[in-house]
Amino acid sequence: MTDPIADYLTRLRNAIKAKHRVVEVPASNVKKEITKILFDKGYILNYKFVEEGPQGTIKIALKYDHVNKVNSIKSLTRVSKPGLRKYVGYREMPRVINGLGIVILSTSQGVMTDKEAKDLKLGGEVLCYIY
Repeated sequence: MTDPIADYLTRLRNAIKAKHRVVEVPASNVKKEITKILFDKGYILNYKFVEEGPQGTIKIALKYDHVNKVNSIKSLTRVSKPGLRKYVGYREMPRVINGLGIVILSTSQGVMTDKEAKDLKLGGEVLCYIY
C-alpha cells in the first residue's frame, strides 16, 4: 500500500455508504491524530485505539442522524497524494464550503485543522477536506 491515509479515508467512505456502525482501520500516528480531530469536530461518535499485534487498529463508531439515517460526514476528499504533494502557507489556506467544512493539515507542530493552523500562523501539507 503506497498511501495509508487514502486507504483510511476509503474505508470510512465505504463504511458510510454501507451504513455500518463501526469500522476498523489499521493504526498509525497520523491516522490517530486525524481520528481525534474527527471526534473533536463532531464527525464521528466515538473511537478506540486497540493495541493488538505489531500495528494495532482503530475502531471508529460512525455518527448517524436517527430520523433520516444520514451520516454526519458528507464527503472525504484526499488532497495531497504521494505522487503530487500539496503544500500551503497560512495565508493561502483553502476553505471547504466557505468555512463549513474542515481542512486537515500536517504541519511542523503536528496534524491540525485549518483554523488552528491559521491561528498559529503555520502552513503545511494539505491531507484532506472533510464536510
